[in-house]
Amino acid sequence: MTGIDNVSRETLARLERYAALLHKWNPTINLVSRTSLEGLWNRHILDSVQLFDLASHPVGHWLDIGSGGGFPGLVIALMRAERGSPERVTMIESDQRKATFLRTVLRETEQEGAVLSERIEAASPQRANVISARAVADLSTLLEYAERHLAPDGVCLFPKGVTWEKEVKAARKTWSFTLDERKSQTEPGAVILKIGDLSRV
Repeated sequence: MTGIDNVSRETLARLERYAALLHKWNPTINLVSRTSLEGLWNRHILDSVQLFDLASHPVGHWLDIGSGGGFPGLVIALMRAERGSPERVTMIESDQRKATFLRTVLRETEQEGAVLSERIEAASPQRANVISARAVADLSTLLEYAERHLAPDGVCLFPKGVTWEKEVKAARKTWSFTLDERKSQTEPGAVILKIGDLSRV
């Protein structure tokens, strides 16, 4: 499986600590669905690692929007200590309880990262080199968020399910962008959309 086989024992220990905290907090604030919690490593952690591997490192600033339970934002933050990239990670999560969870994992794993507990469209522009978002909104909405927060030469990494082609077609009515679609290694029929050169039509 991509990424996870090559991580150090220290990184694996951080990911395991994260998984333990997720199991502990999930019954209270519903970070992920109970059914997907059973397949946590493949469904969520490895799914996030593949985004890390698709980025062109080194990355200056990685922004994860609508971070929720921390996928992929926390996984990116936990991987950075070993790889030396990205230089910094920011997560935007408007739900105060989930933001508290994100900060708790960073503290418990002794990793650096910023958590902004505000709405994506209200946060100050982040000028991120990479923006990720997982199960947050349709592509057209994500591109609106990206326009606010993406650096001029930045790229977006958006996992999408089997209806991704419809979302791309709809988005192209309003947006111009380059597109590289990569097959998901964790979910049949799903892809990761790597988007660059974003501008309004």
